[in-house]
Amino acid sequence: MKSDFLLAITQLSAEKNLPKDVVLTAVEAALVSAYKKDTFASNQNIAVKINPNSGKVEVWAEKEVAETPADQHYEISLKEAKKLKEDAQIGDAIMVESTPANAGRIAAQTAKQVILQRLHEAEHSAIFEEYADKEGEVVSGVVQRFEMGQVNIDLGRTEAILPTSEQVRTERYRVGQRLKVVLLQVARTSKGPRVIVSRSHPELLRRLFELEVPEVYNGTVEIKSIAREAGFRSKIAVAAKQGGIDPVGCCVGLRGIRIQNIVSELNGEKIDVVQWNDTPSTFIANALSPAHIVSVGLNEEEQAATVIVPDKQLSLAIGKEGQNARLAAKLSGWRIDIKSASMAEAEKLEAAKAAPEAAEEEAKAEVEEAIEAVAEGAVPEEIPADLALPGEELELAEEPAAEEAEAEPVKEEILMPPPILLEQQGGDGKPQLRFAEDIMAPRRTKAAAKTTKSKKKKKGAYAKDTGEDGVKARKARRDFTVEEDEEDFE
Repeated sequence: MKSDFLLAITQLSAEKNLPKDVVLTAVEAALVSAYKKDTFASNQNIAVKINPNSGKVEVWAEKEVAETPADQHYEISLKEAKKLKEDAQIGDAIMVESTPANAGRIAAQTAKQVILQRLHEAEHSAIFEEYADKEGEVVSGVVQRFEMGQVNIDLGRTEAILPTSEQVRTERYRVGQRLKVVLLQVARTSKGPRVIVSRSHPELLRRLFELEVPEVYNGTVEIKSIAREAGFRSKIAVAAKQGGIDPVGCCVGLRGIRIQNIVSELNGEKIDVVQWNDTPSTFIANALSPAHIVSVGLNEEEQAATVIVPDKQLSLAIGKEGQNARLAAKLSGWRIDIKSASMAEAEKLEAAKAAPEAAEEEAKAEVEEAIEAVAEGAVPEEIPADLALPGEELELAEEPAAEEAEAEPVKEEILMPPPILLEQQGGDGKPQLRFAEDIMAPRRTKAAAKTTKSKKKKKGAYAKDTGEDGVKARKARRDFTVEEDEEDFE
């Protein structure tokens, strides 16, 4: 029977893929629960030991040392206690072997369900500890079934869940298909460990490079950053930690054999491998490959970069639906604004034209501020020369002095007429006043001037005459008939 017991433990260990000592510990815990229900009290402290070599089951119960034991299940006499422990005293608790005679039958019948439950718990604990240490690593599994949009993948010892959010939109899974997935999370639940895996996480790309590229696995080539749009395109920045190594060439491999294996695993997803650089402008230019870059301008405060590309390369730099620019921004961590060379030149010309106008407006604003300050009473001692605009002069009104506030009465001055208007002396010997009208010729009045003007004839015009003589004269002028001389034609 003992050999059969050990054989059964060995078979359980192989079926559950558990170590033998783990199975023995689970059986011992199950037997403790079984003995408490059948032989010992539920509140009594007992322990079960199974000999791994012989399979012998020993049950030890804790008893209190008493001079005269009242209950054999809980107490032991001092004389018997000293046989087990020489320094035993009254009141001490010692472990006493109390193996029942029918231990084998109890183990076979009563502890069956308890043993199976303990084995399940031990198995779940072992699975959790195994996969908890593999978070972030790549594992291979087989598609088992589909439930509510989720894919259950058999990893061997447990089933993993591939949620809808972690699936690739361009991939179609089928039962029995083998996939490589990355472990995202392992959690304990009442039904066992819950393992979450992903096919769209950027960490999957990193682990695939570690599997395919030895330089990445041993650390000679380091993957600095990854930007991925699962199923469409990815960018990966690599740098060499050792001189003389081409990081991009190591990742691509001879004739692209290394990266082709990764692309095949990802069902044709395009992968761009670019070289890392400590200079942000150079790294941004590399990240926008395969487009050629003319220049890169950086704004470190806003973490933004302005990239100038040739006109023919603009669509290539932006990519389909902005994919290339978006991945480059994720890879570098900078906000990227892409402009063509012609657009950049046009903006420079507009900025150059706007600069003088802005300077002039600024100068006008300063002049207006100065004028307002003067109007309010703040008169500067000296006016800066740069405040006056070209062609303009700034006039400041000075405030009247306090002493000049009281104006003196204006003295009337007699204006003497010009000397030409004065006679030498009058009859009384005093100078007499004469007016200009007395000397100058009289002016024509307006009526006379109009009359004179109306009488003037324009050059080449004739005066109107309504009489008979006038009509005859006008007819004579219109008659331009020339009499021919007959003698001239003879």
